[in-house]
Amino acid sequence: MKNLKKISLLFILMVFVVSCACMKDKNTVSGKVESIESGKDGYTAKIATDNKEVYFATISIVNVGGPQNYKQLKEGEEVTLKGEIWKTDTEKHIKVKEIISVK
Repeated sequence: MKNLKKISLLFILMVFVVSCACMKDKNTVSGKVESIESGKDGYTAKIATDNKEVYFATISIVNVGGPQNYKQLKEGEEVTLKGEIWKTDTEKHIKVKEIISVK
């Protein structure tokens, strides 16, 4: 009986670890910068993905961890961004915590 409890606990722990690992990719957006709108503390970039989805990426010095991690994106660049994603009725947004790549 003790072995069954240990095996069950180990299985549940493994399922939890695998599900958390899979969720990391869901917080990433890759696509082409279509437009830039400047704001008070940074800017919002409109990102079009290969799947024809559009995300509005809010990028600020504070959210990316300081000026050493902050980059000013330009229209036409291919980017990969990581952060908190949320949706409204008509739009998808990401508060960028890391700029992974810019090409």
